[in-house]
Amino acid sequence: MAIKKAVPGSGGDRYVPYSERTGNESVVFFTRDLSEKGLIKIYDKVSSVLEGKVAIKLHTGEPHGPNIIPRPWVKHLIENRLPDAHIIETNTYYPGDRYTTKQHLETLKINGWNFCDVDITDDAGTAELPVRNGKWFDTMSVGKNMLNYDSMLTLTHFKGHMMGGFGGSNKNIGIGCADGRLGKGWIHSDTGLQNQWDISKETLMERITESTNATIGFFGEHVCYINIMRNMSVSCDCEGVEAKPVTVPDVGIVASLDILAADQTCVDLLYALPEESKKDLVERIESRHGHRQLSYMKEMGMGNDRYCLIDLDHDEKVITAAEAVEGISGNWVPDQWNDSFKKISR
Repeated sequence: MAIKKAVPGSGGDRYVPYSERTGNESVVFFTRDLSEKGLIKIYDKVSSVLEGKVAIKLHTGEPHGPNIIPRPWVKHLIENRLPDAHIIETNTYYPGDRYTTKQHLETLKINGWNFCDVDITDDAGTAELPVRNGKWFDTMSVGKNMLNYDSMLTLTHFKGHMMGGFGGSNKNIGIGCADGRLGKGWIHSDTGLQNQWDISKETLMERITESTNATIGFFGEHVCYINIMRNMSVSCDCEGVEAKPVTVPDVGIVASLDILAADQTCVDLLYALPEESKKDLVERIESRHGHRQLSYMKEMGMGNDRYCLIDLDHDEKVITAAEAVEGISGNWVPDQWNDSFKKISR
């Protein structure tokens, strides 16, 4: 498949306030309960669409990565709600500890993901899925084994990203389901090995989004999205122990059946924080033109950027993003190496 010539959009460096958005609203659930219990509570609100063989797409991280979703939370969720589900991943585009399946499996063991089945979906080859109305791609190359699943839970650690600005559900799927050699290469470069990273800003955001479009088009209505706003470094989990220190306070967990609404809510919650709490991650998003992920999802008809935010902690009251983060202020340093991680990593 040839990458098509196209003109990227603009405005990825600008946050669009809620009052300037138009269109329908989607339902988004929110809890401040960052725990196993909180994850179960919010999962139950969106899980009705999951059926058959379920894939759980999450970022399992580089060796000893300090900020990834706590393994005990995921283990508890699988044991109590999804005993037959598989975590799915793909190998990386860059050489390192997840570049080959053998290396990847060793990293999974180091990071404590050996309590369940993890399917490296591009180990058995690749498959191409259609991109609906894509301007860069007609198809996207994904891990072949992903096509063995009937539905997908997208379980995402919301954080910054060195190139994408932020990593939400869109990045988790768009990069994380594209296979390590073809799909990721199409997204990141027009020149391949000459320069693996020659795509950036709006063009990169649009290509990530078109990749996501292919995967969620395959699953149709049988996909849901949970974003965990915890340990939000400006760095992605692919940076592992080299990730920048966390300066953004923990916020909570967001879930929706609408991918755009889920990611947009997280961005809104971030922007609703006090200036000193949000400045580092806001700068990362705006300098990389990450808002184009959101506007392009809307242009492609992948969801709504307006939403009804349901507070699960207070009798399902409808709240605003500002009300959700009320009382959160100042910089916050996480207990990155908590006891549960140490026990699992031994």
